[in-house]
Amino acid sequence: MSNRILILYYSRGGHTRNMAKIIARGAEAVAGTEALLRTVPNVSPDNLASEAEIPPQGDIYATLEDLAACDGLILGSPTRFGNMAAPLKYFLDSTSALWMKGALINKPAAAFTSTSSLHGGQESTLLSMMLPLLHHGMVYAGLPYSEAALIQTQGGGTPYGASHWAGADSQRNLDPQEEQLCAALGKRIAHLAEKLNP
Repeated sequence: MSNRILILYYSRGGHTRNMAKIIARGAEAVAGTEALLRTVPNVSPDNLASEAEIPPQGDIYATLEDLAACDGLILGSPTRFGNMAAPLKYFLDSTSALWMKGALINKPAAAFTSTSSLHGGQESTLLSMMLPLLHHGMVYAGLPYSEAALIQTQGGGTPYGASHWAGADSQRNLDPQEEQLCAALGKRIAHLAEKLNP
């Protein structure tokens, strides 16, 4: 039986989605791990009336069943004024039924983000995603300084989780250190899931 790591993200410009793919590869580098990529729909006043059930491209939308069935969870969002983006927050606000059942208690969790400016709220965005995970009783894990890229990075990368600096025009691709930290985060949660869900 494999451990399933859910990588649940919202991406608008594509950078957060690219991070999610690298995190998935990192998780699946751990034997017996399956990474599941899921996204969330945009939020607008007429969201329920206008959004298709299946997005026209990219990963499919997450369900509460995906969340309940996972053995580990990694959340990703671009930064919005130092906070997670509204679509991801909207989805998380719908998880009360899982909270009532304690469905996520003791499962490992982490977060990742992308910003246009180097000091545009990467760490506060990661912290904003951490809060609902702690309320669900999850075991939050960041990145330890044993990851050399955490010291060497000239772009993104924090002990709170993986991050990426996309640049003012959002044209800067992930650099080697950012990629290493994304993969390391996926591996870390996969290893923790093994230990917490033997």
